[in-house]
Amino acid sequence: MLKTTTLTLAALLASFSVSAADALRVAADPIPHAQILEYVQKLDPSLKLNIIEIPSGVNSNELLAHGDVDANYFQHLPYLHSQEQALGQKFAVAATVHIEPLGIYSRRHTRFAQVPDKGTVAVPNNVTNLSRALYLLQANGLIKLKPGFNDAAKEQATPKDIAENPRHLKILEIESPQIPRALDDVDLAVINGNFALEAGLEPAKDALGLEQAKGNPYANILVTTPKLADDPRIRQLAKDLRSPELAKFISEKYAGSVIPVAVE
Repeated sequence: MLKTTTLTLAALLASFSVSAADALRVAADPIPHAQILEYVQKLDPSLKLNIIEIPSGVNSNELLAHGDVDANYFQHLPYLHSQEQALGQKFAVAATVHIEPLGIYSRRHTRFAQVPDKGTVAVPNNVTNLSRALYLLQANGLIKLKPGFNDAAKEQATPKDIAENPRHLKILEIESPQIPRALDDVDLAVINGNFALEAGLEPAKDALGLEQAKGNPYANILVTTPKLADDPRIRQLAKDLRSPELAKFISEKYAGSVIPVAVE
């Protein structure tokens, strides 16, 4: 059995050359994705995984496109589609695994009613998560988007699409991994679930507003290339990620901060 290897940036490039020939190289965000993959390895020791933790600033889709990894596990489908356009590359979705609800957090306020006029709101600066953040702000009554912006899965919103902003909130677009660091400097911050967990936040407990899991189009997925889509190792990993045992692990470990969505 090949022991799971978890790597940081210093060992990232070296990992590509030392991995066993039959080990499946999977790039993943440290929390919760790498943790979930580590549990998969315990569930299924016959599946040889080389889990490569990807630091902020490294594009896992570029690694996949260049053949440096066999799969990645960190993103949702709308983001993948935007990456396919940006990279001119087609990818394949092997499994839909879990939802990390986007949350609104604050260290200054305990209720939205306390947010002052001209308060500051930090949101992700990438297209898909920016839109997602605006829909979440709308769902919590802080802004209202133009007519027609009712379905996050169909219409991507930008700050230009805000029709009503009664508190004159200032929308600050920031790199997603940096937003937790801005919490002390803003009134509200919209943070991706994985970055919230990495910052020691508990989305199910700490968020003032949290995305609903039902009907959520932002489930995290296992992604590979079309060429590897039918690889037995990919198919086995996809099956393990959809297993009842893994769903139970996710539900118990993350207590509503990460929600399993697919079970076989």
